[in-house]
Amino acid sequence: MSHQDHDATEAHAPDDGRCSGYQLARPHRPARIVPATTAEQVRQAVVDAAARGVPYAVQATGHGRRAPLDGGVLISTTRMNGVRVDACTRTARVQAGATWARVIEAAAPHGLAPPNGSAPGVGVTGYLLGGGLGILAREQGWAADHVRALDVVTGDGAALRVTAHSEPELFWALRGGGSGLGVAVTGLEIGLASVARVWGGQLVFGADRLPDLLRAYPDWARSVPDALTSSLALLVYPDLPVVPAALRGRHVGQVRLAWTGAPEEGERLVAPLRAVGPRLADRLAGMPYAASHTVHSDPDRPHAYDGDNVLLDGLDADALAAVAEEAGPAAPMRCVVQLNPLGGALSRPPRVPNAVGFRGARHLLRLLSPLDGTDTRAVRALHRRLLGLVAPWALGRSPNFVFGDHPGDPARPEHEPDAAARLERLRRALP
Repeated sequence: MSHQDHDATEAHAPDDGRCSGYQLARPHRPARIVPATTAEQVRQAVVDAAARGVPYAVQATGHGRRAPLDGGVLISTTRMNGVRVDACTRTARVQAGATWARVIEAAAPHGLAPPNGSAPGVGVTGYLLGGGLGILAREQGWAADHVRALDVVTGDGAALRVTAHSEPELFWALRGGGSGLGVAVTGLEIGLASVARVWGGQLVFGADRLPDLLRAYPDWARSVPDALTSSLALLVYPDLPVVPAALRGRHVGQVRLAWTGAPEEGERLVAPLRAVGPRLADRLAGMPYAASHTVHSDPDRPHAYDGDNVLLDGLDADALAAVAEEAGPAAPMRCVVQLNPLGGALSRPPRVPNAVGFRGARHLLRLLSPLDGTDTRAVRALHRRLLGLVAPWALGRSPNFVFGDHPGDPARPEHEPDAAARLERLRRALP
């Protein structure tokens, strides 16, 4: 590094929030931190790490971190958070450390929306590298399908503009291939959709209605138009003052949905779910897209957690009920279960092929447990039991929702065989 770049490199402080980010479990323990503000500083940090023969990692928000860095160089991109929207071409230029909140804020005045997920605090880059499952995914497809270009630094310090024409193989791999290719992304260009408002929110059912909800929801979700994307969360709320009194300590089922059609048609579409019975909460309404984070109301405070998932080609109602029972109040620790019905645009190939696989999957089942003093091994033992209940329908695993240093699972690979082999060939060929 030059003298100027050395000035931008800091010794690691054990309590530095950049080492953990949002995921407080297994924080990075680097020897040095580079708080990058430009793509050139990222490039110089990569070159310096290579010259020293030390490992490096790049982190923005740290939501999806798997394995921590021990020693070496942590390149923090949190300060690289610029977003520029071109309303004429319906695109956004996004720096590596930007969150979806910043993209949503920049796009909203133009009546445009990005392919973001449920939590606006998630970093754009890691989300897109893993595929990205957005709140309008059944209508828009995988978020990676909307990436138009990437700026990357390879392991030998080369700065590349990666597009379908300039670097077709790397362009294919980075969109859905995950973050294990040994390149550092410094910026992206993504397509935006003409969406100014959505209709949606939550229907929350108590434990007494769960059997009927679990029977009704999967069939209902398959019957609705692609313009309606939904998910079902099963969880036991902690008995804490921060939880609304009506939900405190209760086992509930939350249906979260977003619909881009007319509100009156949305009301008609959800009528079969409302017929399941009385709700603890019924919060369906029209809203500007900038308020769409309220559909899920994901927690925004950093905490420690571990999670896993499985992509399924079907699902038996009895198996779903068994998962709900095993993860319910009698479970040895808290476990949030989320079922995402797929299909629609998620099942269709993108205009430019990418590494997102298992497009024939009909469901994504996600498991997440807080590590609030709980032994990680005990959490994973529970998750294995739950995944075993749906094993007959297992196809694979989504890279976006593997939280923690989970080993590979031949029964749930992250990519189909041909794609996995292609990614490995590219990984070996990259400097």
